[in-house]
Amino acid sequence: MKKTLIAILLTSISLPQASACTGISLTSTNHDYIQARTIEWGHSDLNSKLIISPRDYRYTSTMPDQQTGLSWKSRYGFTGISVSDDRYIAEGINEKGLSAGLFYFKGYGSLADFDPKKVDNNIVDMDFVRWMLTQFKTVDEVTKALESIKLVTVFIDEKGQPSPTAHWRVADKQGNAIVVEIMNKGEVHIHKNSAKVLTNSPDYPWQVTNLNNYIHLQPGSSAPQKINGVDAFSFGVGSSFIGLPGDISPPSRFVRAAFYVNSAPEMSNSDQAVSQAFHILNNFDIPIGSEFSPQYKAHIPNLPSATQWTSVIDQTNGYLFYKTMNDSRIKRVDLNKLDFSGDKEIKRQLDDGKFTFEDVIH
Repeated sequence: MKKTLIAILLTSISLPQASACTGISLTSTNHDYIQARTIEWGHSDLNSKLIISPRDYRYTSTMPDQQTGLSWKSRYGFTGISVSDDRYIAEGINEKGLSAGLFYFKGYGSLADFDPKKVDNNIVDMDFVRWMLTQFKTVDEVTKALESIKLVTVFIDEKGQPSPTAHWRVADKQGNAIVVEIMNKGEVHIHKNSAKVLTNSPDYPWQVTNLNNYIHLQPGSSAPQKINGVDAFSFGVGSSFIGLPGDISPPSRFVRAAFYVNSAPEMSNSDQAVSQAFHILNNFDIPIGSEFSPQYKAHIPNLPSATQWTSVIDQTNGYLFYKTMNDSRIKRVDLNKLDFSGDKEIKRQLDDGKFTFEDVIH
């Protein structure tokens, strides 16, 4: 069987790999709900595409040895962004406002073992986002339906190790948001996304607990004070959050994202929240060279950035915004203008693969 995306990208190859996704949630005072995230992969172009999928479309999850797992027909149309394979949706929103996305979960995600005699309700991890977006409109519906399916390991490498997997962020337009983590060979853990942030490993409860180490951080500048008779003062703006971690490890990005979300100004409408989300996530754009140790510098791929795209979803109004490593101009997909009554999926490149700019004086 063809390996899953994360198996393709993140198992046993000669170079060290990193997938450093960062997700945040914002809300306006008008109760507009925003889900935003980056996706990083520094080894090669993910060839991501914009996917528009109609209602009443038939899907089947493929298992090993040409077996088929869960089959279903979509209730709702959706749009999302794929990674590596057009079937594999990393982030998306359906016509009812449900949003879902996957985040790499190295060393912690552990799916159920595949049993070739019991496959009817089996689904591969990379089909999970698509399954949620096509079937449900609320977080509560997703939570209940999880009892009826089983995410299974479908690829074992030459060392006998299962492929790495993900954990998932799910949110509806009523403001409910959860993190789904599957550990210890199939144990499903559902956490309320109270921190409004998701990165990668360790598990979500650990990441939330780690915030206790940073309760001294606050916006602004520290007040002047005397230290042993010396007048000490701030060199500039931001001295009150000295110690905010700046590296690209998942725990540090979790803390940094939580700080920026918590310190965001009051936003009165969705436009302000969308703009704020892009500004926050600019802090998580990873230069391509920073992921590679010196001995691997000769193997750095010809990519503009490890952050291949950034998306912002306005669940309340039905918009998907995105920008890419090749084109920093923000593009918008309006779900209200999409026709979900067709009989096939629409697939479009996110950009033309070239650095893009626009002259403002002609």
